[in-house]
Amino acid sequence: MAKAAKSDKKAADDEPEIICRNRRATFDYEISDRIECGVILVGTEVKSLREGHASLDEAYAKIEEGEVWLLGAEIPEYLFGNRLNHKPKRPRKLLMHRREIAKFAEKAEQQGFTLVPLRMYFLRGKAKVEIAVAKGKQHFDKRQAMKKADASRDIARAMASRRKPR
Repeated sequence: MAKAAKSDKKAADDEPEIICRNRRATFDYEISDRIECGVILVGTEVKSLREGHASLDEAYAKIEEGEVWLLGAEIPEYLFGNRLNHKPKRPRKLLMHRREIAKFAEKAEQQGFTLVPLRMYFLRGKAKVEIAVAKGKQHFDKRQAMKKADASRDIARAMASRRKPR
């Protein structure tokens, strides 16, 4: 029984504890490539994230001098923090290997592509951000995506009502 408990705990550790998602990213952008990277945070930021407070709504990533930075992400001040509390929208450095940065920089520098954060989560006690190389969608692409979502929602609703016993 002890082995089963350990394997269950290991499986639970590999599950990411999601803090926040950027839902607009999949609507506004066509995602082409994703990567997980670490984030450099200060103590009060980690405490605020543990409480589940963060927003990636207007955030983006930028490559400057061989380093990747997360800009526009908001982590509100920790309520019980003192004068050493952090600034909510400060730039945060992302941790990636040089070859990964080079690969992503090459893709992101193409015209129309950008680096967009998709979600922020804890994995084995460490804060991670999933960023993606994305291309902005045109207005008609968004309308088609909405039509597709409406159609699939209608189909799911019809199937659910069909399954109900009368």
